[in-house]
Amino acid sequence: MLTSGGDRRIWVRPGENTNQYGASPFARSTLGYASSTANDISLAAFQHLERIVAAWPSGFLLDQAAYRDRLDHARSRMRAAWDLRADTDIVFAPSGTDLEYVALALAGARARGPVTGILLGKDEVGSGCVHSAAGRYFAGETALRKRVAAGTPIEGLAQTTLRDLPIRDEQGIPLSSRAVAAGIARIAGEEIAAGRHPLVHVVYGSKTGLVLPDLKQLEELVSAFGPRATFVVDACQVRIEGARLRRLIALGCIVMLTGSKFIGGPPFSGFALVPAELAPAQRLPAGLATVFRRAEWPTHWHGCEHLPATVNPGLLLRIEAALFELERFTAIAPNARERVIAAFGAAVHGLAERLGARLVAPSFGGPELHLSTLATLDLSPLPTSPDLALARRWHRVLAARGLRLGQPVKCVHRADGEWAGTLRIGLSMPLIAELAGLPPGTLETRLQGDMLQVSEVIEAAQRPVVA
Repeated sequence: MLTSGGDRRIWVRPGENTNQYGASPFARSTLGYASSTANDISLAAFQHLERIVAAWPSGFLLDQAAYRDRLDHARSRMRAAWDLRADTDIVFAPSGTDLEYVALALAGARARGPVTGILLGKDEVGSGCVHSAAGRYFAGETALRKRVAAGTPIEGLAQTTLRDLPIRDEQGIPLSSRAVAAGIARIAGEEIAAGRHPLVHVVYGSKTGLVLPDLKQLEELVSAFGPRATFVVDACQVRIEGARLRRLIALGCIVMLTGSKFIGGPPFSGFALVPAELAPAQRLPAGLATVFRRAEWPTHWHGCEHLPATVNPGLLLRIEAALFELERFTAIAPNARERVIAAFGAAVHGLAERLGARLVAPSFGGPELHLSTLATLDLSPLPTSPDLALARRWHRVLAARGLRLGQPVKCVHRADGEWAGTLRIGLSMPLIAELAGLPPGTLETRLQGDMLQVSEVIEAAQRPVVA
């Protein structure tokens, strides 16, 4: 059931127990450092789901009223976990990619003209977002089992256009926050002059941990454009503290989160945190009825009546698993979390030194979650100078040996102009919960041992094959 109610990305492949990202809906004994891409469900979360499903009455998962009530309860739990205001609205989605439609619909509801999405760093956000942020289907099917054509527009969003703004230079060095903010202001101004409404994407924890623009520049942009633009924060990695979430919502930003990255739930589930003042006053686009169910949108919102009053038990269980991990993580003492994160940083630095790899900025650039729980290794300094294709092969070899890392990402160029090979190593909430229970000494030994296994596989992959 955990692999139902979504697009083909979460389907288990025939003859295997994993989806296309190598993630399993069953708990396994793999080493899981793949939270930047997708996680296996943890044993604790799987057992939690078994308990609550056993306690629910027969037919509960197919009952429309129960689905609505359970999602309302999930909203309350999420607000409590991050200490959000009671009037913060929450929209649930089958994935983070689907959340783009929420932002487009809400921007359109307050716009005086068509919407233009301003996307930051298309190579550092989910690959399907290039389609969904433009109001198009990103897969051949939706969570409602609707057959669609990827790349075709969703009814009511067809006038959406998309502009991309890079966040790294040609050498792979991140642009400054001020430079990115200036680019946003320029493009937003052009779109407003053309009679369009900018939907500005802010990146909070990209595939490599970037935050652009920073809070100061974001505040200046929000103040400068006011209601002429809508701001959505892509925090789908969820490497973000509650205080920052609260500040972003107070600024009037929509915040997109997922339950399957740092939170550590099974793929996929998405949550859009929406300031109360952005609740739509008009009917939402008709095409949303091919993607969402009514209960997934706040019950007091108007304009959602055309969404089908059906259920998605797979999504509900994935949300339950994600909330279990979130609540378990928030219950860990801060000093225990910090001890794990510090030991992780030391172990990854050791891995990079042993391999001769380079840490890509902003890896370990500060104590914040987006900096301290995710590292990207540039493998191009290695003797074989692997490109992206070779790194992807190594990534598959590592996974076959039970070592799950984040997928290689395009962020660094080699001297010949080709994309350099990279690998990403990240902590997740369930992994931190597991490691926090280890005594000092044992924790460091465990993490160093895990990184040693990774380095041994990569070193072996570089040796020449002897006939």
